[in-house]
Amino acid sequence: MNLLPSGICFYISVAICWFTSRVDTSWWYMGTLGSQVMCDNVPGLVNKQRQLCRQHPKMMQAIGSGIRDWIAECQYQFRNHRWNCSTMERDHTVFGKVLLRSSREAAFVYAISSAGVVHTITRACSQGDLESCSCDPEKKGTSRDARGPFAWGGCSDNVDYALRFSQTFIDAKDRRERDARALMNLHNNRAGRKAVKRFMNLECKCHGVSGSCTVRTCWLAMADFRHTGEFLRRKYNGAVQVVMNQYGTGFSRAYRKFKRPTKNDLVYFENSPDYCVRDPDTGSLGTGGRVCNRTSRGMDSCEVMCCGRGYDTSRVGRTTKCECKFHWCCAVRCRDCHEVVDVHTCKGQDSSTWRGQV
Repeated sequence: MNLLPSGICFYISVAICWFTSRVDTSWWYMGTLGSQVMCDNVPGLVNKQRQLCRQHPKMMQAIGSGIRDWIAECQYQFRNHRWNCSTMERDHTVFGKVLLRSSREAAFVYAISSAGVVHTITRACSQGDLESCSCDPEKKGTSRDARGPFAWGGCSDNVDYALRFSQTFIDAKDRRERDARALMNLHNNRAGRKAVKRFMNLECKCHGVSGSCTVRTCWLAMADFRHTGEFLRRKYNGAVQVVMNQYGTGFSRAYRKFKRPTKNDLVYFENSPDYCVRDPDTGSLGTGGRVCNRTSRGMDSCEVMCCGRGYDTSRVGRTTKCECKFHWCCAVRCRDCHEVVDVHTCKGQDSSTWRGQV
């Protein structure tokens, strides 16, 4: 599936309760409508979310425009896997029934969507797109790092403002529910937010004779969102399966051999489906027709991706840039090279070669 159409923005707090089959509409579905109309007509918003939506229309537009960034990152991180973070066009739940199950995929989606909102708001503050925030006002005067003293200057990214706003807005619905699935969502939302702040970098400019750097002016800047995506992907790989504690206030590890989850870990309740075949009940789209790598031994291999069903091979012509040379000054000229390559695609689940799910 492709990314969502440009006219559809999203809302992050899908109201999914553990052990239910209901997916409520919420703010993953807000777009470029007028702010008052948008806030009043998106079903599923709790009062706190609707209030914030009306008070901060430009913030909602910024969040809406940032949807493509984190969905694209999600799809990049899982591009070679059976579940590839597919979105469902014209579906208000955005990811279909995949999020019905309290799986590690749901944990990742909540974490990276929460991180995406923090990243988007922080960037909008620094660019002057929002009236309610700007550069970090706390970064002033002088400070010190391993290289010595420096003066705060430039525009430090105001990530703390973005953290506060995103927590208030995103968590509002699940804080009201407070069931097992809501606690899981809140935990993974927080892990996603913390991941963005983890990759704040101190950037400096030197001043002095001949670049001697006798005086430095520094500011804090967010890293590219790819760093956050890769970090959360590693957390997905090491996500901890949990159960509710006896008080209903937190989690315990589901098995003794698992580590105790920290605030930075992703947590989930239920095992994932194998995503091999199309299953309307779980939201699995299956892997039939997906491109696989015949020579790989990883998750993108034809054996793993196709779940043992086999694959079809077709010869496809393509044009690439080749023999590129730099010409003074200042252009790079390339030739168009034509080649024929083999493309391997997984057979569908109805194939006669199907030997069962793996």
